[in-house]
Amino acid sequence: MSKCGLFLQKPWMNSAGALGFAPEVRQPVPWSELGAFVTAPVSWRARLPAAEPALVEFPGGFLLHSGLPNPGLPAVLKQYAHKWARSTLPVIVHLMADRPGEVARMARMLENVENVAALELGFAPLLADDWIYSAVEQAVGELPLIVNLPWEQVLRLGPRLLAGGAEALSLAPPRGLQEGVSGRLFGPGLLAQSLLVTSEAVRAGIPLIGGCGVYSSADAQAMLAAGALAVQVDAVFWRGDFSLT
Repeated sequence: MSKCGLFLQKPWMNSAGALGFAPEVRQPVPWSELGAFVTAPVSWRARLPAAEPALVEFPGGFLLHSGLPNPGLPAVLKQYAHKWARSTLPVIVHLMADRPGEVARMARMLENVENVAALELGFAPLLADDWIYSAVEQAVGELPLIVNLPWEQVLRLGPRLLAGGAEALSLAPPRGLQEGVSGRLFGPGLLAQSLLVTSEAVRAGIPLIGGCGVYSSADAQAMLAAGALAVQVDAVFWRGDFSLT
């Protein structure tokens, strides 16, 4: 990857939140097969875990409610920037872009951090379109910008976001409700819908990093065959035996 454009030597990466804030070689992850590392979501200010975190299984996957806890960008840089600099993988920092004024501050701070190769912006549910456009506008700078959106927003917002400076979009986990708990959905049951959204985005000329539901090397190849620019893999890494080859 280079800071003048989005480039991947290999079309595989983890999704935000799947593998923490920095690559840890002791984790049973096929690091040599990845083309980039995506950090867990980072906000400007520290965020505490959800008051009642939950993981609820259902046929085809599970729902996770965590609150996206993190120590805030200044603390993340203090703890992990040296690990990013030493990593053999380029680092994509996933920023929680719920407050556009803070997005600009975070983006400028990261432009001078060694081995940070791109930014990925993620958003809270139900944010107004204009809020998303404003955040993207403020994040555009020296680093390539990926915008992480749920299925239903990719086709509707994608063209304007790309015109506004984003280089690609990526698929955010859909949200759902299970046993009275709302949260993000993960699991192989999401693959069919993710493939459909990916193929529709590609036909619309939207460069898309596919994901959501990729639980085997065959799934990953199917995502590339659908036209994905690259593929993000999420919770299947937690099994400890996943390989892309």
